[in-house]
Amino acid sequence: MSNYAGGYPTAGPPTPGYPPRGYPPPGYLGAPSAPYQGYPPPGGYPPPGYPPPGYAPPPGYGGPPPGYGAQGGYPAAGYPPPGYPPPGHQPLGYPPPGYPPPGYGVPLALKPGVIPLRPLTLSDIFNGAVAYVRANPKATLGLTTVVVVAAQLLALVLSVGPFAVAGRLDPTLSGQEVSTGLLLGSSASSLAGVVATWLSSILLSGMLTVVVGRAVFGASITVKEAWQRLRPRLWALIGFTALQLLGAAVLVTVVGLIIAGVAVAANGTAAAVVGVPLVVALFCAVVYLVTMLTFTPSLIVLERLRIFPAISRSFKLVRNDFWRVFGIWLLATIVVSVVAGAVSVPFSLGGQVLLTAAPSTMTLLFALVLLSVGSAIGQIITSPFAAGVVVLLYTDRRIRSEAFDMVLQTGAWFGPGAPADSTDHLWLTRQP
Repeated sequence: MSNYAGGYPTAGPPTPGYPPRGYPPPGYLGAPSAPYQGYPPPGGYPPPGYPPPGYAPPPGYGGPPPGYGAQGGYPAAGYPPPGYPPPGHQPLGYPPPGYPPPGYGVPLALKPGVIPLRPLTLSDIFNGAVAYVRANPKATLGLTTVVVVAAQLLALVLSVGPFAVAGRLDPTLSGQEVSTGLLLGSSASSLAGVVATWLSSILLSGMLTVVVGRAVFGASITVKEAWQRLRPRLWALIGFTALQLLGAAVLVTVVGLIIAGVAVAANGTAAAVVGVPLVVALFCAVVYLVTMLTFTPSLIVLERLRIFPAISRSFKLVRNDFWRVFGIWLLATIVVSVVAGAVSVPFSLGGQVLLTAAPSTMTLLFALVLLSVGSAIGQIITSPFAAGVVVLLYTDRRIRSEAFDMVLQTGAWFGPGAPADSTDHLWLTRQP
């Protein structure tokens, strides 16, 4: 019998085999007293509690009436499945979009050699200055030992030689018993020893600069290779150091002449009033110039610049970070002085004890040898560290002001066994 009368549906008895309208089929979730059989709804029918496809609830209607929740296993319309957060919220245990998962930090900087290729901290610079010595013991400690010992022996011979030749090598000798010729000869020999020590320090500083330049990329270098790399730049280094000494001598001479002129024209009190501020100003000027010129030797060797272009470029690199460069340089100088002094003090005390206990020609010679040995050991330990700090500080300034770490990363791809020119040319700012 038709369920329609006049085109409208009417309630009637259900078709045999089918449940009454409004009830789910047997075996489906939500049927009274019917266990869940795991069958899906018939095709085209949504699960109980869900609207038909494309259907949205009328405005003003919220969730289901009280006491009527979603059918077992299905969430209510508009709610996420169990175990998932509401829309717009991140799942529990997961970070927001754009953030790395827990346990992952900032990626470490590339470190092919003794320093990471990023702006350096104080510890990076000091650790790198020690690490390159450990990585290249022959080219650092071995080279330093040869140069320093040779310089100390030469200085010792030149200082003692005139007295030994004249037969006046006596610890009890007074100044009145020394002739003018002997004093002049001793002074000339001592000056020659100072010049020899000065030249050896320039040679050592330049060769250690080459070693540090290679160590930044993790590459080793022999003493012969370091010398070949330095040799074309050695005269420029000597010229720059001579220019430094000449400038310092001119400043000291000018200040001394001014103070002496005031003392002659007025009196000692006026000279003191004028002289004290001048001496303080001279000291500050020397410290300022030494700091501004700190990178000049590195620029001459690594960038192969001539003297005056290297001076100009050193001023540009230091100018915008003067106090940091000065502070690190001063701290390194203090560390070097303390270590060298601590090493040489036992030898100095031993020599003084010998001269006091048994003054003789042999004890005088032995005391002088002890002093030279203590000074040599102190220089051998500290010279590589001091050179390393200067070169790495120069590298840091280029990284901060020129993004030089990007250039260094190019050389890092060559690896430690790369040919010399593959990394040496990366230090250049222009072709020589």
